[in-house]
Amino acid sequence: MPLNVEIVTPVHNRREETLQCLRSIARSDSAGLRLHVIVVDDGSTDGTAEAIANEFPDVEIVTGDGNLWYTAGTNRGISAALLHEPDYILAINNDQIFDEKCIVNLVECAERYPRSVVGGLLLNWETPHKIFQISPRWETLKGGFRHWYNQTVWTIPERPWEVEIIVGNCVLYPAAAVSEVGLMDEKRLPQFGDAEYTPRMRRAGWRLMIEPRARVFCKPNDVITGFRRLPFGKKMRVLFTDPHSGYSLRRRFYSNYLGAPSRLQGLISLPISIARILAGRSYESSWAITQPESPLAETFASVVVKSEASKFPVANGD
Repeated sequence: MPLNVEIVTPVHNRREETLQCLRSIARSDSAGLRLHVIVVDDGSTDGTAEAIANEFPDVEIVTGDGNLWYTAGTNRGISAALLHEPDYILAINNDQIFDEKCIVNLVECAERYPRSVVGGLLLNWETPHKIFQISPRWETLKGGFRHWYNQTVWTIPERPWEVEIIVGNCVLYPAAAVSEVGLMDEKRLPQFGDAEYTPRMRRAGWRLMIEPRARVFCKPNDVITGFRRLPFGKKMRVLFTDPHSGYSLRRRFYSNYLGAPSRLQGLISLPISIARILAGRSYESSWAITQPESPLAETFASVVVKSEASKFPVANGD
């Protein structure tokens, strides 16, 4: 029997990016798998739903009213996916292109290592050798998760390795993990639900892993104006009234408090994180690009996982 993989993604007015993503999924190796795609069209006005239905009639479309944002949109997709009784749910962003072997390699990794949630290797599609948003490391006294900006396909471990969080661009969740911990927290983190979701799974005993063979090419993030260069009024808005802003103090509190290895570490990190944002020294800002980084192969050498026999017959073994 093939394994049932439900692929879910929310979208709002990204018709061409979404079609490009769906085309790459359609070209993917699916040996041993049953792939089914669910798109949550959150009030698009650019003809996204109509274009999908025309080119991909087998794609299931869930309709939103334009107010779901990332977290609620993904939750609606996961809820719809569970109705199909999947083995796995692959939650993705719609602005990315899958390598032909990405999905089978994700599933092979999850089958090889019990109770594992597996993230793909995210690559910047403008500079395809550069790593994008993978394997942040928690550092309490530096304000939370440290992100990496100068890593490449040549500086990462060759085998899957364990991490503390998986950024939500491309994550393979066993349906059992979703059933065990529930959905993302859309009330407290409407735009950044992935900040606490896989850490919650980790605390529940699920192993978080990155599979370096599962490559997916991502559109670079939009450039965000440095906080210190914002007008005063906009600073106040992004800090206090816009829960979808990357600078939102509400978002910062819940991301750190719920995403940290422990609640105490999350609380300790909060004033440090805020001070670093105000000083322009956040590890989520352009300043971080200039900071020295050791190769991830060295940083995560102690958590590269050992080989275990795979139950999944179609992907390449070790």
